[in-house]
Amino acid sequence: MAESHNLGKKGEELAVEHLKKSGYKILNRNWKAGKPEVDIIAENKDFIVFVEVKTRSEDFQMHPVTAVTQEKQRSLVFCADTYIKRYNITKECRFDVITVIKGPDSNKIDHIEDAFYPTLR
Repeated sequence: MAESHNLGKKGEELAVEHLKKSGYKILNRNWKAGKPEVDIIAENKDFIVFVEVKTRSEDFQMHPVTAVTQEKQRSLVFCADTYIKRYNITKECRFDVITVIKGPDSNKIDHIEDAFYPTLR
């Protein structure tokens, strides 16, 4: 397994731990709507939250949030729409990004709520 894949999986584990500690219930992980995928689908009392996790090692060149491109946002919106329709979700939804920067001795986790809003384009 590639090192970057392992890093990404570890980042997702850390993001799940963070969400649980923050009072979220994890509904799904790596949920697919065909080929597109959302890393984590979580819920709190107010929202269904579709979470994209981006993980980098400490020596990263660009901040991980920059990897959530417009194309990736469209993919997440498509997944969310499919999920909402399939499970008849009536709760308001939100799109969050969690960035994880893995260091040798510690990790920096940043949870960006309402990281983007779905658009028609």
